[in-house]
Amino acid sequence: MERPDARSDARERALYLLYEAHSKGIDPADTIELQVIEPDELTTSLVLGVATHRDRIDDEIAARARGWTLARMPVLDLSIMRLAAYELLDRPHVPVAVVIDEAVELAKRFSTDDSGRFVNGLLGAMARDLRSTDDA
Repeated sequence: MERPDARSDARERALYLLYEAHSKGIDPADTIELQVIEPDELTTSLVLGVATHRDRIDDEIAARARGWTLARMPVLDLSIMRLAAYELLDRPHVPVAVVIDEAVELAKRFSTDDSGRFVNGLLGAMARDLRSTDDA
């Protein structure tokens, strides 16, 4: 198996922290404070970015999730999409294809059999809107 790069590792760790925050009902920033070993800079940046922009991120996801409410989505899928949506919104130097591919891989690895397709479709629609608007 090919070893993921440091950015992929950071995304995976950020997913763990976002999932932990959701499961415990605490702010994602608090999960960082609770860690015995401080997360790396990118992981911290991703988690704090999702926490800071969560209302907008959730609005963007909900606007494209036909037939699904955020409450009905698997927590892992929602956490993965929040992470990717933050990157689409606030990390324009990261290519759209990388953001989506990384999110789909996380979904395939950690969530349901259908999650990869669901995450891909929703993020693809989101990327067309968010990145084209930002680039204009």
